[in-house]
Amino acid sequence: MIALNQPPPLLRSVLYLPANRASAVAKARQADCDAVILDLEDAVGPEAKDEARDAAIAAASEGGFGERLLVVRANGLDSQWGAADLSALGKSAVTTVLLPKISSADDVKAARDRLPEHITMWLMLETCAAFLDLPSIAHAAKGYDVEAFVLGTNDLALEMRCTLTSDRMSVLPLLTQAVVAARTHDIAAIDGVFNDLADEAGLASECRQGAALGFDGKTAIHPRQLAAANAAFSPSDAALGQARSIAAAFTAPENTGKGVIKHEGRMAELLHLREAERIIAQAEAIARRSAAVNTAD
Repeated sequence: MIALNQPPPLLRSVLYLPANRASAVAKARQADCDAVILDLEDAVGPEAKDEARDAAIAAASEGGFGERLLVVRANGLDSQWGAADLSALGKSAVTTVLLPKISSADDVKAARDRLPEHITMWLMLETCAAFLDLPSIAHAAKGYDVEAFVLGTNDLALEMRCTLTSDRMSVLPLLTQAVVAARTHDIAAIDGVFNDLADEAGLASECRQGAALGFDGKTAIHPRQLAAANAAFSPSDAALGQARSIAAAFTAPENTGKGVIKHEGRMAELLHLREAERIIAQAEAIARRSAAVNTAD
């Protein structure tokens, strides 16, 4: 019997919020997302950095996020606030820190050296240098227990001087590289944000594109974007039905021990079984998450 190919933790929708906005943080505790990122970096002005850091630490201590993973995005190590952020977060109840502007394997090591072992790291991929050194970054990331890559497509496009069109043609090769690097080292890959809050169709299309490219989920800048992300990165009823059918076919007595079977007029191999098991496990994880959230609410 082949063991289930367990999916990574659910990260279909990851909501950014400025850590110093108490009302937004309160709403995040009820938001329909898999993870919340309390931001100390881009969403917080220089005059509010200390306030935001203190607020993020307080929010982590207070808890109340239920099944949602709580992540804090620190300022970059090269900034005037980065070292203070990591020092304070390392002594707090925060368990996951997102590091921006990672551009080399040395950056990964520098961040790890400043954080205690119990804190998991996520890394932003948002610079041209990061993609030139991506194999080394990914290798180092696995060694330092990094659990996710988060794409910073806005910063990346700015540095590339390219335009983010609706098809994201200018950055597609880099998105694919990020997914390949993540899969090679068993790291989650989370797609970048969609900027136009009014364009629901565009958001849904970009979420579907991210899922088709292999991402585990998408970052969001507003709670209204979460439903589209959750839908795109969850298995459809048709996909789940097909997965269950394939799994059942391989467990049929006449197919015991076979590596290739005929299923619904097509050949199915063990690789199809592994993917079917992953989809089933993901659907079960989503059902458990939904039940837990409904019970808590």
